[in-house]
This record gives sequence, C-alpha cells and structure tokens, in this order.
Amino acid sequence: MKIGLVGLPLVGKTTFFNLLTHAKAETSSFATGKVSSNIGSAKVPDYRIDFLAKMFNPKKTTYAQMDFTDVPGLVSGSSSGKGVGNQFLEDMRKVDAIVHIVRAFENSEVMHADGSLNPMRDIETINMELLFADLGIIENRITRIETGKKVTKENLAELEVLKKCREGLENGLLIHQIELSEEERELLKTFSFLSEKPMILAINIDENSLKSGQYHQKEQVHSYASERNVPIIEICARAEAEISELEEEDRLMFMEELGISKSGIDILAETTYTYLGLISFLTAGEDEVRAWTIKKGTDARKAAGKIHSDIERGFIRAEVVKFRDINELGSMVKAKEKGLYRLEGKEYIVEDGDIINFRFNV
Repeated sequence: MKIGLVGLPLVGKTTFFNLLTHAKAETSSFATGKVSSNIGSAKVPDYRIDFLAKMFNPKKTTYAQMDFTDVPGLVSGSSSGKGVGNQFLEDMRKVDAIVHIVRAFENSEVMHADGSLNPMRDIETINMELLFADLGIIENRITRIETGKKVTKENLAELEVLKKCREGLENGLLIHQIELSEEERELLKTFSFLSEKPMILAINIDENSLKSGQYHQKEQVHSYASERNVPIIEICARAEAEISELEEEDRLMFMEELGISKSGIDILAETTYTYLGLISFLTAGEDEVRAWTIKKGTDARKAAGKIHSDIERGFIRAEVVKFRDINELGSMVKAKEKGLYRLEGKEYIVEDGDIINFRFNV
C-alpha cells in the first residue's frame, strides 16, 4: 500500500514521515529547495503477528507494509509550475491514498508559510492545487479527443465522463466527491487523477493541544471533514518523534503522561485500513508468520492469489481458523479438537484475522 504525504512547507510533514518510517530525512531542506521526494516504508503494527511469532518461533516474521512518499511542501500555484511542486505532484499519481498534513501547532520559531495559523485555508490551498493539476490534464485530453481525426465509441464515452469531471472540478469538487458510476470510474483509471484518490487529514498539533484536545478551527475542520466523509487523525508529530528516540520503558511513561494511547503509525494504519476497506489475513508456520493485506469482501481463491498466482490457479480448499480462537485456546491443536479448524471452498469470503493454510495443485 502506497501513501503520499502532502502539505504546505513547514507543517511538520517530514517530521511525520520520519516518525512513521524511522528515517532521518532532513526536516528543513524542503523549505529551501529540495529536489527529490523522500521515500520510506513502515511495518503495520499487528499484535496478532506478535502473538503467532511467539507461538511458532518462525525463521521469518513479515508484517503488512505501508510505503510512504513525502513530497516537498507545495505552495499556491504548484499545479501550474510555481516552485518545484509541479514535478512532485507527479509522484502523488503513483500512490493509493493521500495524507494531507495540516498545521495546527503554534511555534514562534517556525513561521507559517502563509504568515498565520489557519488550517481551513491550508486545506483549501492544497485541495485547489490537486484540483487544478487534474483540471489541466482533463482539458488537454478533451481537446485531443475533440480535435482528433478518428473518434471511437470508447473516446465518446471517455469524453462524456471527462466533461462531467471538469464541471465538478470547476464547481470546487474533488473527483472523489463527484458522483460517478463504476463504469465511469473505470474509464478514468489510466489518468491516476490526484483528486480522485482517497484523502486523510492529519492534523499536526502541539503539546498544549494534545493535552487540552483543542486547537485553532477544530470545529470547522471536523465539520468540513464530516460533510465530505474525510477521516481525520490528530497527532503531535514533534512530541512523538522525540518520544520514539527513548528506551521502551521511558517511551511508555512519556506517552502516558501526554495521553498518547497509540503511536502515529498505529493510528494511521487503522484509519487507512478502515477508510480503504482493507483487512489482513494471516499465514503461520515454522518457516514464516505473515500478514497479507486484501480488500474486504475478497473470496478465498483471490486471497490465495495474493500469495502466488499458482495457488489461486490450482486452488483446492482453504483451511481456516480464527485468530480469536487461537488467542483464546493457545494452540492450533486445541482449536482442531473443538472443531474450530474449518475447510472452506473458493467462494468463502475471507475475514480479518483469519489464519489460512491454502491447499492447491498445479
């Protein structure tokens, strides 16, 4: 799963990136003309994998993974080539979802790029850059179709949905907010529109806000997100980044003192999985314990293909046991004794936390 981090300069975006990936990316360079995006990965914390690893003591333990692309701070006009933002917007076309880091922290030593703290203005600025970047591509494609010598039936269908998107964008809607059918969305797949990607708002707050639960324009931000069905996470990236450098015992103490119950990667992973409709099934044995990310509603045969296409092609059956049963009983043997180890066919819908052993023949 690929996640893009966007935001204005000096909002704590790269601090957030470092917190998630444990990278050591320079946090000031993006404000001074950095010429490449930061790329990094983070494992998705999963207590089920921890539990199974202790049970099986495997040669290898593999958590689900999130890949992050942290682009330099965008400014108003990035979509039309202002600053270096335009080239980095292209990096965002490769991601599955966008996390917009919004500044809501006070810091007199780090001036806001636009001179004052105003989360709603910042949200609108980034939205407009994504919107204009997509609008430029749509305008170019519409012109090419309309001026082409040979216009196919497929071109006409594409033209119709592009005009519908143009109208929505001109009215201030992002593409993922425009009502489109599955067939229409299929026609847009090759464009990788920025404003079509699912977006999560990550509000970067300071320690005072972390303790009080309040920050500038909180009500307006939540109202905006609720109206558009956009998830919000609130995190103090600076405090968490400092805490992450401590020994585990001290780390837990400081997190408790600040009222932080879950780490940034925990919160983001949970929010992203829920928002994108993702779940994890597990495989467990002496060789490897592993989490596999799939879409909710995936059947057993397609889930097998996540591991290898040969397993999907030669699927015979899935041997399934629920993690909650293993967790409660303490072993596979006891689960089998109680009849909780089941055989399922190819149409079985895989559930989050299923531990599966696929039988296949090719």
